[in-house]
Amino acid sequence: KSSHGHDMSIVNGIGRIGYMKGGGKALWKDENIADSITSHAVDFIKANKDNPFFMYFATNDVHVPRFPNQRFRGKSGMGLRGDAIVQFDWSVGQIMSTLEKLGIADNTLILLTSDNGPVVDDGYQDRAEELLNGHEPAGPWRGNKYSAFEGGTCVPAIVCWPGKVKAGQTSDALVSQVDFFRSFGSLVSARLPKGSAPDSEDQMKTLLGEDNVGRDYVLELASNHVLSARTKKWKYIEPNDGPKMITWGPKIETGNCPSPQLYDISSSKWEGDNVADKNPQVVYDMQNILRRERQK
Repeated sequence: KSSHGHDMSIVNGIGRIGYMKGGGKALWKDENIADSITSHAVDFIKANKDNPFFMYFATNDVHVPRFPNQRFRGKSGMGLRGDAIVQFDWSVGQIMSTLEKLGIADNTLILLTSDNGPVVDDGYQDRAEELLNGHEPAGPWRGNKYSAFEGGTCVPAIVCWPGKVKAGQTSDALVSQVDFFRSFGSLVSARLPKGSAPDSEDQMKTLLGEDNVGRDYVLELASNHVLSARTKKWKYIEPNDGPKMITWGPKIETGNCPSPQLYDISSSKWEGDNVADKNPQVVYDMQNILRRERQK
């Protein structure tokens, strides 16, 4: 049952955003999605094991509607959201196991990441919030998906390459997902078309743990199109007159404020102390970052 939105059509007894086309041939079963895409991924790896390959595995597991296969139900003790995470873990395990069995794991770079920060109630009454048991999905960060705060835009990135990357390393280097394009290109010595991926930077050394340099800054975009600039020390959020809380659904802070916001991330990851008035030069410098990027 929907908690907000997701009520424009019904497929498999579940409310959805928008409408479905294609009739019977387009029908699917939510509980079989993980099995299907994982099976296709394993088959692809097997078919290409003797040649270099790139595979993008975009899972639906933690996204709503959370409807894991019956064999994962009740495995987490945290309801459908927790069970969907267990199912995702299984999918990753199947891919890793396939690489190992084929003897190509040591020569395969795997990068696991997310497209946004966490959201618990994202439109369905699946008891995700009630069953968190004190867990904080965004960790030390403020905000969630849709927010201009770091909880909405800072995402995990786990790099695995047994034959190349030393296990157990952590890094606070700044890397943007737009950097993956040029980074992967450099890894295989690809010649990129002139003018392609103008915002992408080669961060392969940082991704492989060979350095901890990363970017000087990254840009962040919230759901309300508010831009932020982030360095290792500072986070700047440009002024916006929008509401302070999401008005159409989940109880999430937007990060909106009519005046400039500046936070010292190096002293506190929780963006709770706006020091913009105390650091006018830093605000000016961060605003200049956004001006330059908008002029490109």
